[in-house]
Amino acid sequence: MAQPTRQVKLTREGFERLQRTLDQEQGRLAEATRILQEQMETSADNEDTGLEDAKREKMTIEARIEELEDTLSRASVIEDHENDGRVELGALVTLSNEATKKDMRVQVVSAPEAAVLGGSLPRISEDSPVGKELMGRKKGESFVVNLDNGKQVKYKVKGIEY
Repeated sequence: MAQPTRQVKLTREGFERLQRTLDQEQGRLAEATRILQEQMETSADNEDTGLEDAKREKMTIEARIEELEDTLSRASVIEDHENDGRVELGALVTLSNEATKKDMRVQVVSAPEAAVLGGSLPRISEDSPVGKELMGRKKGESFVVNLDNGKQVKYKVKGIEY
C-alpha cells in the first residue's frame, strides 16, 4: 500500500534554495550523461572502471534529483504566523546557553530544508533534539536538551522573530 504523501513546510528562502539546488543537480546530470556517453564510446571492454564510475555518478545525481523533486512537489511555503508568540517553523530564535551565557541565533526549519546548504543563518531542524524542545516555546521560557552523549544543555528563549 502506498504511503500518503506528507506535506513539507518550507520557508520562502528554503523553497528557493531547494529549487536552485535542483537546477544545479540537473546541470550536473547533463554533464554526467555526456561523460558517460564518452566513456561508452571509448571503452574497449565492459570492465572499464571509468565507465562504472560514470554510471554510479549518474545514478547518484538522478537519486538526488528525484528526492529534491519529491520534496518540492510536497512543499507548502510558510506564510502566515498565528502563533501567539510561540516558536514555529520559520521562526528566527535567539537562544541563550545558560551554562556558557552565549547567545546564538537560529532559524527553525523542516528536516528537508535543514539538509540543504546555504543561507545566512544557522538552521536547526524541528526534528533535532534542540528543535523538538524549542517548538511551541515562548520568549522567556527555559528548556533542557538531552544530547546523544548523555550531557544536558539548558537554553533560554531570548527572542522570537518572523
